[in-house]
Amino acid sequence: MNESEILMLLQKYQEGTLSDTEKDKLDAWYLHKALNSNIQLSGDEMDDSYEHLKSKLPLKQKQKVISIWPGVAVAASIVVLLGSGIFYFTSSKQPSQNIQVVEKVKEIAPGGNRGILTLSNGKQIILSDITSKDVIAKEGEEDEVTIKMDENGVITYVINPNSNTSKEDVNSFNTLSTPTGGQYNIVLADGTKVFLNAVSSIKYPTQFNGDQRIVELEGEAYFEVAKNKNKPFLVKSDNQIIEVLGTHFNVHAYNNESVVKTTLLEGSVAVSYKNQKTVLKPGQQSNASNGFTKILVKEVDTEEAIAWKNGRFKFDNADLKSVMKQLERWYGIKVEYRGDVSDVRFNGGTFRNKNLSEVLKVLELSNIKFKVEGKTVIVYP
Repeated sequence: MNESEILMLLQKYQEGTLSDTEKDKLDAWYLHKALNSNIQLSGDEMDDSYEHLKSKLPLKQKQKVISIWPGVAVAASIVVLLGSGIFYFTSSKQPSQNIQVVEKVKEIAPGGNRGILTLSNGKQIILSDITSKDVIAKEGEEDEVTIKMDENGVITYVINPNSNTSKEDVNSFNTLSTPTGGQYNIVLADGTKVFLNAVSSIKYPTQFNGDQRIVELEGEAYFEVAKNKNKPFLVKSDNQIIEVLGTHFNVHAYNNESVVKTTLLEGSVAVSYKNQKTVLKPGQQSNASNGFTKILVKEVDTEEAIAWKNGRFKFDNADLKSVMKQLERWYGIKVEYRGDVSDVRFNGGTFRNKNLSEVLKVLELSNIKFKVEGKTVIVYP
């Protein structure tokens, strides 16, 4: 890009009118200038005027003052801008003088909308194979429930008002599951919206009869529960039960992770784990585990907890192994560690629609090296 194009993008950044594509271009230019000009910008300097930045970055054309990247602290961190966002890497190790580059390998693409719907009669429907976006199945006597898919691929349940269900307490159950590299959305019969993350499953009734609405979860899901003060909504996962009347929350309950995390965005939820119970307020997260003497509650960045739902990776002082677990589930890879990486932590984020190689290139700037062998990623400190 020439200088006039850069100045135009800076002007749009100040006005808040940058498109995603333009943001990618500006990030790439800024990183190129910062690295190749050997510019070291402190946190205070990042808040300086555009004229000050222009004196550091070689631009000749004069332009009015523009403040870029305000409020980003970079002291004691490595700052990297990668199209979709900003990464900061903090490590107790001394930074390497040489930036490692991921070896040229076959690209590993990100995940997408993939799911399997298992009906109560055992029939399985591969949702990615469906071409017609309307009725995909019917359930119950005299087709009391119709299962549909809208144009965006979201599963919905429609109750037939003319069906005769003689036993209210008898119900059929479906299971929606996602594979590695898959995610899927569903709207339950009561109007509750469920966003299912990769390697997860939810078992639910086709109709909510009785005085409770109960679903069972393995993995991770974000819930927008339809309000019904007379019929509480319960989410069961391992030893934990969440009870709500209508609210928005995220549950992270993978079988291969010892801690079950519940993050509340609005309303209130009651979290029970074995013989313990606590009530969350918006902005709080509960951590429950067999290794804890009680349920731990803390204030968290809710955007990080639901970043996956919004198509992003977002890390808040996350350790390397927890970061790599997310990549394992989304890219279908296996990770091996060769050495101690316990002191490497990350803050920042990027889009989940990036190829794996793009993410690894950024992570390597934290003084961590990766080697890709087929679908295995080897990590070196």
